[in-house]
Amino acid sequence: MKTRLKITLNSPAVLGFAFAALISLILGYITFGQSTKLLFMTSHTSLASPLTYLRFFTHVLGHSGFEHFIGNMSYILLLGPMLEEKYGSTKILEIIAITAFITGVLNYIIFPNTALCGASGVVFAFILLTSFTGFKQGEIPLTFILVAVIFIGQQIVEGIFVRDNVSNFSHILGGIVGSAVGYVLNKRS
Repeated sequence: MKTRLKITLNSPAVLGFAFAALISLILGYITFGQSTKLLFMTSHTSLASPLTYLRFFTHVLGHSGFEHFIGNMSYILLLGPMLEEKYGSTKILEIIAITAFITGVLNYIIFPNTALCGASGVVFAFILLTSFTGFKQGEIPLTFILVAVIFIGQQIVEGIFVRDNVSNFSHILGGIVGSAVGYVLNKRS
């Protein structure tokens, strides 16, 4: 007897996020980047504009191109389902929203001349959050320490010595959010 394989929707929050980011990317190509600038990229616009507040959250859906999108979504689709299974869809969406808001607002305040788009803050939040999956009360996982030193350390070094269009600041903030949320969530359970 043959068993039929079927495709399952195993991680609705993560898949929904990835699909929304794909739609944003396609819109960006269709509009020659105008939709990305308008809806999916933070910039130092007037606080009187409602779009400024929307972009504090939606900038994580925007990407500068296909390579940028693939780089971020590879990590999100790799790590996200495991995290969503452990913490649930609602909590994963909250983590994405918190990371987006913190990176968007602090980028707006600290780097007023720098636009921000992309899900790399979320990626770093997921990376650090993943290292807490085996957390036990009163312990700090060695994997967390190593991941924090390697990933956050790399971002600090690159932020100081490498001048590119990568927002090392949002990577560091994402890592801090993932660490804090991982600690709090796992301390409760």
